[in-house]
Amino acid sequence: AVVKVIELLAQSPDGWEAATQEALREAKDDPDIQSIYIKEFQAIVDNDQITNYRVNVKISFRVSDSQRP
Repeated sequence: AVVKVIELLAQSPDGWEAATQEALREAKDDPDIQSIYIKEFQAIVDNDQITNYRVNVKISFRVSDSQRP
C-alpha cells in the first residue's frame, strides 16, 4: 500500500480536540483518510487567558492505484 501524508496546522478557541476536528474538516477533500497523528500542541495566551489552542497534525491517506502517476 502507498500512503500520502500531509501536515496541517489548525486552531480553535474551543480546545485541542476542536482544533484537530478543524484540521480533519480541511483534509476531507482527500478520500481514504487513515489516521491523524498529533505532532505538537500549542496554546496562545492573551491577558493571562488561553485564547486559542493549536495543533500541528500529520494526516495519512491511502493512495489508490488510480491516483499514482
